[in-house]
Amino acid sequence: MLGPGDFNPEEVLSWMRQGRGLPHAYFEQMDRSRRLQGAMFDALGLGPVETPSRVVLSKPCVTLKAYGDNAAGPAALLVPAPIKRAYIWDLAPELSAVRRCLDGGLRVYLAQWEAPGEEQQQLGLDDYCERLPLACVEAIERETGERSVFVLAHSLGGTLATLFAALHPERVRGLALFASPIRFGPGIGIFGQLVSAVHGTREFLDRGGNFPGSFLSMVSYLAAPETFGWERQADWIASLADPGAMRSHLLVQRWTLDEMPLARRFCEEVVEWLLRENRFMGNRLEIGGAKARPEDVQAPLFCVADRRCKVVPPEAVVPFYERAAGDKRLLWYGGDTGVALQHVGMLVGESAHRSLWPDVLQWVGRVAGEKGG
Repeated sequence: MLGPGDFNPEEVLSWMRQGRGLPHAYFEQMDRSRRLQGAMFDALGLGPVETPSRVVLSKPCVTLKAYGDNAAGPAALLVPAPIKRAYIWDLAPELSAVRRCLDGGLRVYLAQWEAPGEEQQQLGLDDYCERLPLACVEAIERETGERSVFVLAHSLGGTLATLFAALHPERVRGLALFASPIRFGPGIGIFGQLVSAVHGTREFLDRGGNFPGSFLSMVSYLAAPETFGWERQADWIASLADPGAMRSHLLVQRWTLDEMPLARRFCEEVVEWLLRENRFMGNRLEIGGAKARPEDVQAPLFCVADRRCKVVPPEAVVPFYERAAGDKRLLWYGGDTGVALQHVGMLVGESAHRSLWPDVLQWVGRVAGEKGG
């Protein structure tokens, strides 16, 4: 995420108050600067060390990657948030949720979101929560013969996975959500604050096109500077005495420099239909003519939330959890040192890998056994 050193907050706020467009050159310069910072991290050996994989499916905006050879295990589809790069799930061998899943005997697939080109700016919420996830599940079925899969998802990726589970309950064997916001509204976490910060979407870019990743990071910082500014500094200080924690902190910092744009229509629909109007929880969301409601999520549900989280607070998770129809479990994450942003600690934190992930994998094993292997 951006910090105040990456842009001039007063200048940006002045533009917003005046209703002026933010010039693309501003973001182009910001993106160049952040790519240069990322290259410096890589040169110091602080780039991601990903698990070997193979490509199963490649479509505009998504690549499906497969890992390992656990031919007998249940299939699991990992769904990252589309805002940042997917390798936060596979940051380094000791910090890899992908490897934890492999060690737990799962057949692991990762839906790696790709940057949309200008020709994809009209892809919408229906593409990201229905068409593309369904294409991934169908590709997994062709490989494994399994019509339904476990879906494990983080942050906004969990929002998309939940909508998919509501639209295609027959395709989801179990749904595990990590810090995933489902209920939105004024004052509910960072996403509620984002709506107040940008006052819409179109007016803050001076022409059409996709929304730059640095723009999204910038408004996130403006909406919650304590989360994306002070929290990172506090974690850096807390990590100074522990070389392992400091390394993981720096690896996450490097990941935050990997911006990815969002398709314009998708971004606008997420802001209007979910963040502003809360249509899913209000039983008013339609995707491709089909309604999606919390009660339509029939799969066994495992929610991981953080009581202290400002990005996705309990009130963004618990109301959905209470309405979901299937067998369910809620686990509270207590945080980690060396994760830079607590919001991603569930994927990369030392205590998360020691105690949280064994619980998740035990749950997958139990559900798979109840469903007949």
